Amino acid sequence: MGRRDDLIAKYADDLKNKCGMSPDMDLLTKVTIGCGPSIYDADASTVAAGQPQELETVKDNFLIKKLGLSDGPQLMDAINQAIETYGQSERNKYRAVIYYMLTKHFGKESVYG
Repeated sequence: MGRRDDLIAKYADDLKNKCGMSPDMDLLTKVTIGCGPSIYDADASTVAAGQPQELETVKDNFLIKKLGLSDGPQLMDAINQAIETYGQSERNKYRAVIYYMLTKHFGKESVYG
């Protein structure tokens, strides 16, 4: 297994054990690939949930640009819900896991078809 496969396995473990979800491995793999090289960078691979500008970046660059959603309060509500599901106290909130949960939340799996 390569480094990316190891990370996908780690993300799947987080989804199962920290978020209580049974991950769709095909979708998780596509979401992870979609994150690009950021998954290999310690800082970029996680979402700093306590930083409002970081959450705005998730909203603008992922939900609006990648998933094609219209801006509105429901976007930030969904981000906060994903963070709550992951666990506020969880130090490493992996970007791929957050993006996976948001993709499922909005039913936008077709973006990765």
